[in-house]
Amino acid sequence: MLSGGDGQFVFANIAPGPFQFTITSAGFATQASSGILHSGEIYVVAQIALAVATNVTDVEVGLSQTEVAEEQIEVEEKQRVLGVLPNFYVSYIPNAVPLTSKQKFKLAWKTVVDPFTFVFVGGAAGVEQAQNHFAEYGQGAQGYGKRFGAGYADMVTGTFIGSAILPSLLKQDPRYFYKGSGSKPSRILYAIANSVICKGDNGRWQANYSNILGSLAAGGISNLYYPAQDRNGVGLTFENAAIGIVATAVSNLLQEFVIRKFTPKIPNNNPAKP
Repeated sequence: MLSGGDGQFVFANIAPGPFQFTITSAGFATQASSGILHSGEIYVVAQIALAVATNVTDVEVGLSQTEVAEEQIEVEEKQRVLGVLPNFYVSYIPNAVPLTSKQKFKLAWKTVVDPFTFVFVGGAAGVEQAQNHFAEYGQGAQGYGKRFGAGYADMVTGTFIGSAILPSLLKQDPRYFYKGSGSKPSRILYAIANSVICKGDNGRWQANYSNILGSLAAGGISNLYYPAQDRNGVGLTFENAAIGIVATAVSNLLQEFVIRKFTPKIPNNNPAKP
């Protein structure tokens, strides 16, 4: 029922008995009235004045998912085994926010330019030279430089393809999510399985195409710069890919059972210690 211009309104042909009506108007507080209408009675409601409605504004202050992910990355970038070795690609937060493509590339870049990466690659090149591995490279500073360059190229291509480019295209998370609970066999299976499965950006587990295809791609690219006598075409590609997947499984096992104990800076909301 709409009132007239003077605010008056009339209900006709109302059955006797209890009644209740509500008065509303934009910008005013709602009013309700009730009573009992007897047979043959004309019920006159007392004058009703609507009060101006109180404005209530709810303001929610919070961080966007991208900002939360950025804060979590900053924590991960401080994770170093024994305070030295980078441990960036493990999350001790089981429900960590998915990374944006930009953040995936940022983490990859942070990894390949980390001082320890150069130390690790340099040490591996030294061992190869001592064993005369990739003999065509020769010895001396030139041979060492070639071995170092090949090793560093492997590191860069593997990291960027498997941890940034493909995860961005396939919407997958390149990090290992620490389990830290359950029986030891279940944690072993979880760690090994995470070399071929991963979390998608939608939070669901799926085949780790990023790691598998990334290992294949890096293995294929390595044919471009390794000595001709050490190239084996498809064989070398799949050999390097298999080595990459096995290395990931071993790394995951170390993450699950060893490395966390020697990583001093981790989030407070991590799973309980085993």
